[in-house]
Amino acid sequence: MADVLGNDQISAALEKLAGWAGDADGIERSVTAASFLDGIRLVAEVAHLAEAADHHPDIDIRWRTVTFRLSTHSAGGVTEKDIALARQINELIG
Repeated sequence: MADVLGNDQISAALEKLAGWAGDADGIERSVTAASFLDGIRLVAEVAHLAEAADHHPDIDIRWRTVTFRLSTHSAGGVTEKDIALARQINELIG
Protein backbone atom coordinates (compact mmCIF):
# COMPACT_ATOMS: atom_id res chain seq x y z
CA MET A 1 0.00 0.00 0.00
CA ALA A 2 1.21 3.51 -0.80
CA ASP A 3 2.09 5.90 2.02
CA VAL A 4 -0.24 8.84 2.61
CA LEU A 5 1.52 12.17 2.14
CA GLY A 6 1.52 14.80 4.87
CA ASN A 7 0.16 18.31 4.40
CA ASP A 8 3.66 19.77 3.90
CA GLN A 9 4.47 17.19 1.22
CA ILE A 10 1.16 17.84 -0.54
CA SER A 11 1.67 21.62 -0.42
CA ALA A 12 5.17 21.25 -1.88
CA ALA A 13 3.88 19.01 -4.67
CA LEU A 14 0.98 21.35 -5.47
CA GLU A 15 3.41 24.26 -5.92
CA LYS A 16 4.78 22.34 -8.92
CA LEU A 17 1.38 21.28 -10.29
CA ALA A 18 -0.23 24.16 -12.17
CA GLY A 19 -3.99 24.32 -11.68
CA TRP A 20 -4.20 21.79 -8.85
CA ALA A 21 -5.42 22.48 -5.32
CA GLY A 22 -6.36 20.36 -2.36
CA ASP A 23 -5.34 18.88 0.94
CA ALA A 24 -4.76 15.51 2.59
CA ASP A 25 -8.23 14.32 1.55
CA GLY A 26 -7.64 14.82 -2.18
CA ILE A 27 -6.34 17.06 -4.92
CA GLU A 28 -8.44 18.54 -7.70
CA ARG A 29 -8.21 20.39 -10.99
CA SER A 30 -10.92 21.68 -13.29
CA VAL A 31 -10.36 22.31 -16.98
CA THR A 32 -12.61 24.08 -19.46
CA ALA A 33 -12.36 22.39 -22.84
CA ALA A 34 -12.97 24.17 -26.14
CA SER A 35 -16.05 21.99 -26.73
CA PHE A 36 -17.99 19.21 -25.05
CA LEU A 37 -16.39 16.65 -27.37
CA ASP A 38 -12.90 17.97 -26.56
CA GLY A 39 -13.71 17.46 -22.88
CA ILE A 40 -14.83 13.90 -23.55
CA ARG A 41 -11.64 13.23 -25.53
CA LEU A 42 -9.58 14.50 -22.58
CA VAL A 43 -11.48 12.17 -20.25
CA ALA A 44 -10.78 9.25 -22.59
CA GLU A 45 -7.06 10.08 -22.67
CA VAL A 46 -6.93 10.32 -18.87
CA ALA A 47 -8.83 7.03 -18.64
CA HIS A 48 -6.06 5.31 -20.64
CA LEU A 49 -3.38 6.74 -18.33
CA ALA A 50 -5.38 5.78 -15.24
CA GLU A 51 -5.94 2.25 -16.46
CA ALA A 52 -2.24 1.80 -17.22
CA ALA A 53 -1.38 3.03 -13.71
CA ASP A 54 -4.23 1.03 -12.11
CA HIS A 55 -5.14 4.26 -10.35
CA HIS A 56 -8.50 5.79 -11.18
CA PRO A 57 -9.56 9.40 -10.54
CA ASP A 58 -13.03 10.67 -9.82
CA ILE A 59 -14.11 12.60 -12.92
CA ASP A 60 -16.99 15.07 -13.17
CA ILE A 61 -18.13 16.40 -16.55
CA ARG A 62 -20.36 19.49 -16.74
CA TRP A 63 -20.71 20.55 -20.37
CA ARG A 64 -17.18 21.80 -21.23
CA THR A 65 -15.83 21.73 -17.67
CA VAL A 66 -14.05 18.55 -16.60
CA THR A 67 -12.97 18.15 -12.97
CA PHE A 68 -10.44 15.54 -11.91
CA ARG A 69 -10.23 14.57 -8.23
CA LEU A 70 -7.40 12.35 -7.05
CA SER A 71 -7.08 10.42 -3.83
CA THR A 72 -5.84 6.92 -3.06
CA HIS A 73 -8.96 5.48 -1.50
CA SER A 74 -7.23 2.29 -0.30
CA ALA A 75 -4.65 4.38 1.60
CA GLY A 76 -7.09 6.95 2.94
CA GLY A 77 -5.56 10.07 1.40
CA VAL A 78 -3.20 11.55 -1.15
CA THR A 79 -0.19 9.44 -2.12
CA GLU A 80 2.61 9.73 -4.65
CA LYS A 81 0.34 7.84 -7.09
CA ASP A 82 -2.00 10.85 -7.09
CA ILE A 83 0.82 13.32 -7.63
CA ALA A 84 2.19 11.23 -10.51
CA LEU A 85 -1.22 11.00 -12.22
CA ALA A 86 -1.78 14.75 -11.73
CA ARG A 87 1.53 15.39 -13.53
CA GLN A 88 0.43 13.17 -16.41
CA ILE A 89 -2.94 14.94 -16.62
CA ASN A 90 -1.14 18.29 -16.76
CA GLU A 91 1.01 16.99 -19.62
CA LEU A 92 -2.14 16.07 -21.56
CA ILE A 93 -3.71 19.47 -20.90
CA GLY A 94 -0.53 21.23 -22.01
